[in-house]
Amino acid sequence: MAHASPLTTDGLVQILFGSSAFQMLRAGSDLGLFTLLHRRPGLTPPEIGRELDLEERPVQILLLGTTALGLTVRRGDGYENADVLNGLFAEGTWEIVEDLVEYEERIVRPAEVDFIASLRENTNVGLRRIKGTGEDLYHRLSADPELEQLFYRCMRSWSRLSNPVLVEKADLTGVRSVLDVGGGDGVNAVALAQANPGVEFTVLDLPGTVEIAREKIAEHGLSDRISVRAADIFADAYPTGHDCVLFANQLVIWSPQENVRLLRKAYAALPDGGRVLVFNAMSDDSGDGPLYAALDNVYFATLPAASSTIYRWGQYEEWFAAAGFVKPERLPGGRWTPHGVISAVK
Repeated sequence: MAHASPLTTDGLVQILFGSSAFQMLRAGSDLGLFTLLHRRPGLTPPEIGRELDLEERPVQILLLGTTALGLTVRRGDGYENADVLNGLFAEGTWEIVEDLVEYEERIVRPAEVDFIASLRENTNVGLRRIKGTGEDLYHRLSADPELEQLFYRCMRSWSRLSNPVLVEKADLTGVRSVLDVGGGDGVNAVALAQANPGVEFTVLDLPGTVEIAREKIAEHGLSDRISVRAADIFADAYPTGHDCVLFANQLVIWSPQENVRLLRKAYAALPDGGRVLVFNAMSDDSGDGPLYAALDNVYFATLPAASSTIYRWGQYEEWFAAAGFVKPERLPGGRWTPHGVISAVK
């Protein structure tokens, strides 16, 4: 595992002004700078100002920030996107990053101000920034339909970013039917169904969520292979008849005790030899990374549920054993996000 590099003063500056760094990324995204330079690399500051309808001073501020952060590069008198941004545009994932920027700004940042209180009280204090009365983010979203739509659109983008790992690492050889617990709008089931044409899926989630899933599934022409079922994943028994249970981006939400409960419910619903798959971001057992997991934990500490955390690989193995599963297998994704699959057998 990669370990954190020694901190430099430049690194300290970027941490100290981290909020400002994010605002530079957001401005470059919202104002269209990165899209403009993708279409027309090499534009000069006056040309950029005319295209973005910005005066000289704002253009200087914006380009100084994006270039100092390495988001843009100056070549002579002109500016280009950094190679990493060019790569995202080339693979068609820049629009995903734009969704993630909006998600961070509109959902995460208002709750982040409660990070210290969340640590002191050991609960998601930032949830108070969301309308409604539920004890977790997911039950509150229905009180704000606009925010709910934004949330699930951005969750879909997060999933599009990480789902190549799920599709690559989730081995469904010999599996006939998968129960996707807490499957949201069906994005994970759709991706897996497209990659595994002989497998059927059931998305299990809250009533409002599965209605969104039903529409998305129909849009992909997969209603004959992906069904939906409304349920509370803690209160209701899981339907039988599946030989695999998937928890995708789900067990990071709940406490260790709640995760063992969910895994025991999966164990009860599976036949002998059935498999459980857990897919989400993972932190290293060494406790010093990766950086993505460390910083994303600010969101998990403040907002989703009282005990949300990006857990270590080894913790899942402990929970599998407590629920009765055997033969755990780790399958790291090997990409820039720390997503991976860990599986076990009944």
